Amino acid sequence: MKILIVEDEPLAAAQLAAHISALQPEAQILAVCDTIKATVEWLQNNEAPELAFFDIQLGDGLSFEIFEQTNFGQPVIFTTAYDDYAIRAFKVNSVDYLLKPIERSELKKALDKFQQLAKPATSSFTPDILHEVVASLKKKNYKERFLVKVGTHLRVIETTEVLYFYSFEKGTYAKLSDGKDYLLDQSLELVEAMVDPNVFFRINRKYLVALKSISDVIAYSNSRLKLKVQHPNDDDFLVAREKVKNFKSWLEGGV
Repeated sequence: MKILIVEDEPLAAAQLAAHISALQPEAQILAVCDTIKATVEWLQNNEAPELAFFDIQLGDGLSFEIFEQTNFGQPVIFTTAYDDYAIRAFKVNSVDYLLKPIERSELKKALDKFQQLAKPATSSFTPDILHEVVASLKKKNYKERFLVKVGTHLRVIETTEVLYFYSFEKGTYAKLSDGKDYLLDQSLELVEAMVDPNVFFRINRKYLVALKSISDVIAYSNSRLKLKVQHPNDDDFLVAREKVKNFKSWLEGGV
């Protein structure tokens, strides 16, 4: 079994490799990459592994970006200290989702699942059980409200009030229907994983936009799209070129 590990904590990577070697002595660790950039470069220059372990939060972003920047289609076991990304993980070839610190018994179950799913003698990885898992996970209730601080007071804002979330000077803010902005405790990446993907779309690194906030979509330069939204900031709301296809699908109701 040829394995790629994507992990930015050297100790965690070493412990994972040790667990894998103990459980699967014949396994070959092809490489350990610690960033999205390094992983993309490795995948572009090497034969794809049979199985990959992806830490979700890396120093230069979320490992989901690897799928956006490459055609990587091999099965993945995600490892993370947070459980907020489970639904998103099972949409991208995920076999399992392990919470850190990883226990060897849980890793064994994940490896057993991978081997069970890989049994069919076809080259494509299409286990029906994953569709069942995704369907089950989609029943999860998305975050309905956020607690924010206003001066010395605390206020609850409903997710349905939010026009868009955005990052600014290392903070994450919610713009509400009344035009007011509120600072959140969560990162934009974490907010993205918490809210309903049928309602919100991450158009670029800065903005996570609600469908109801969009009043117009305009063809823009370099195959991009420009949005008109309610209560816009000074920025242009541009859909990143690599997200245009998925954005159009989202507009049509296909997440």
